[in-house]
Amino acid sequence: MKDLMPILSTLRRHKIAAGLIVLEVALSCTIVTNALHLIQTRIEALNTDSGLVESELAVLNLRASRPQPPESTGSIVAEDLTRLRALPGVKSATVVNQIVYGNNSNNSGVSLEPDNRGQRISASQYAADDQLLPTFGLKLLEGRNFTADEILDNFQAFSVSEPRIGQLIINKVMADRLFPGQTSVGKTVYVFGSSPSTIVGVVETLTHTQLHRARGDGGGAAMILPLRGGGSYVIRAEPGRLDAQIKAATAVLEEGGRGRVVTQGRPLTTMRASFYAQDRAMAWLMGGVCVALLLVTAMGIVGLASFWVQQRTRMIGTRRALGATQGQILRYFQLENLLLTTTGVVIGLGGAWALSQLLMQSYELPRLPWVYLPAGALALWTLGQLAVWVPARRAARLSAVAALRA
Repeated sequence: MKDLMPILSTLRRHKIAAGLIVLEVALSCTIVTNALHLIQTRIEALNTDSGLVESELAVLNLRASRPQPPESTGSIVAEDLTRLRALPGVKSATVVNQIVYGNNSNNSGVSLEPDNRGQRISASQYAADDQLLPTFGLKLLEGRNFTADEILDNFQAFSVSEPRIGQLIINKVMADRLFPGQTSVGKTVYVFGSSPSTIVGVVETLTHTQLHRARGDGGGAAMILPLRGGGSYVIRAEPGRLDAQIKAATAVLEEGGRGRVVTQGRPLTTMRASFYAQDRAMAWLMGGVCVALLLVTAMGIVGLASFWVQQRTRMIGTRRALGATQGQILRYFQLENLLLTTTGVVIGLGGAWALSQLLMQSYELPRLPWVYLPAGALALWTLGQLAVWVPARRAARLSAVAALRA
């Protein structure tokens, strides 16, 4: 520690240069720490499990050149599904009102008492026939699937002021929230006014269509209504045969003289890639920002250390002449850098926490985990020592005679 006082004296004489390095380290610590947290949240989003057999699913959307009577939609859909399920290589098919990674989102309030009294939660509302579970590849944890005679015509069900939906299938998140520590099968809930619905099954994973809206809720509450009507056609085919099955399904849906056109037929994996394109781009952007900031900080430390070695050549020679070893000269510059880096890191950690609070309030981002703070500090300490190593080693190798001559 005998080098501490000379280092502090030197830094006081070079306040501007030392202050710039401290500021650079502080900014890097503040920004890089939060950027790494944002990257981690994006990676978690990219790895979110939808619960579906995505590699086997394709989604087809139709547009009719002339409007179809809403009361005939159910029969048309039933006919379409019969023909789609007969296609070679198609395991199953269904029509659903919404699909994960899609652009639509249907939600309903669910309560344990009629007319939305008492505890009430919001749940993502899926509507499809009894083939939704095998088509999506959803696993039942308890209870059963819908039976064919329980499927209602969507238009007829909602043509009255208070729809009567007799059965529901819910996901585990919704079951745990409504009936913690209990079985939910056979329990009654209320979705539409005073009309009760009985829970007949619980599936393991069924997410919100916009997964990012439900990340903070363990995947979000979701339910399935036994309704057949308009929406997206979803087929499940043998792996590796999706493209051929999309073409075959398109031909089936467009034939028959109804003036219908398949506007979009895509594998669900393609929809997932598009859905997460922005998250992926943000992760790469944040990674580039981190690398750029760390490089700039390292170059600043190297430049300042090299400048100070040149300015202190005579001092180095004097210390060598008085018996200082190469290791002592090296440690002198490393300790000096450690003091500057530590000062910057302390300021930067405070800035990182403040920036995290601002992001939480302004953009509803999750709180910065405390583990990122020591990790960021350790990274910048390591970077500082590596950056100063080359100029410090060059200074340590100066001989006393050469240094004093200079």
